[in-house]
Amino acid sequence: MSKPHTSPGLWALAWRRLRGDKIAMVSLAVVGAFFLLVLASASGLLASNWEDEVAVSYAPPTFIGADKDASASGDGAIPLADERSAPTPVNVLDPLADDIAELRAQMGSNPSAGVDMYGVTDPLADDLTALRAGMGKAKKLIAHKAATLPFGADKWGHDIVQKTIKGGETSIVVGLVAALLAVVLGTIFGAVSGYFGGIVDDFFNWFYSIFTSIPSILMILTVAAVLQQKGVLTIVLILGLTGWTGPYRLIRAEYIKHKAREYVMAADAIGASHWRKMFSHIFPNVSHVALVQMSILVVGFIKAEVILSFLGFGVPVGTVSWGSMLNEAQNELILGKWWQLTAAATAMAVLVTAFSLFTDALRDALDPKVK
Repeated sequence: MSKPHTSPGLWALAWRRLRGDKIAMVSLAVVGAFFLLVLASASGLLASNWEDEVAVSYAPPTFIGADKDASASGDGAIPLADERSAPTPVNVLDPLADDIAELRAQMGSNPSAGVDMYGVTDPLADDLTALRAGMGKAKKLIAHKAATLPFGADKWGHDIVQKTIKGGETSIVVGLVAALLAVVLGTIFGAVSGYFGGIVDDFFNWFYSIFTSIPSILMILTVAAVLQQKGVLTIVLILGLTGWTGPYRLIRAEYIKHKAREYVMAADAIGASHWRKMFSHIFPNVSHVALVQMSILVVGFIKAEVILSFLGFGVPVGTVSWGSMLNEAQNELILGKWWQLTAAATAMAVLVTAFSLFTDALRDALDPKVK
């Protein structure tokens, strides 16, 4: 006896369409690779020591080669003087130089012991000795730092590759969590507004009009100024509380359309509650709209986090993101150090492009009107 044929569901048909789109699958693979890097970074498998000073300051990429004109400190500063190799200055303008030198020789003073020509102990002798010892250790540490790295180093000698991976963790997590918050708020507001209608719908439409009447960047900066505290959670709240308007508008329209369908009337006939009809019966049929909106908002919020960090409203000191890297890079460009800007901008461009292409393909796959 043959197995009865069952028609594939919405998600099965959508996956079938996605598999037939080569660009969508390549984009999905790129996005998946970025997410794996985020998981590896969050778990400590990658970029856990991104703050280690493994190279000299502004170490160039390996394919460029070491900077021959850079000093041992790596940033073009004057190298530390070695007192033993420094030439003795000739004081041709000091008529008493020879007499003072002869006097010191006769009194048998020992400058290294901290005693001057009058036999008075130098109170700074111990500090100067410790300072010389510390400078010697610093020279040894600098000598062991790499002159080049695969993609260069920043001002503090941090590896750009590890810094980009760690910055991607912050930017992608902010984009995902903020998009999830915005979609949840937009879905709840849109479901309540579209299902109940009347005064409830008028209230949410008034609330929606307030948010959409203000330019988005001004709204984001306003919320950032009100919170007055930097941090990943703050950025998530800023973006999530200002980005729910798009999902709200679409979900509200879907609920207005679906609440008059036969399956909702049947659920009402058997005594289902309003909340059960809203989220157990209607929402599964409009969930693809929320999913597409979330994927769109992830891209927008990653770019918004970069803008906020670039303007100084983003992550705090000690936390790295692609936005903070671009903020640092604007000063480095004046010195001709372009590798941090290139790494952060390239990583963000690849992820945003792949996510955008996948979002477009997902929207077409979930639209039953598209063959």
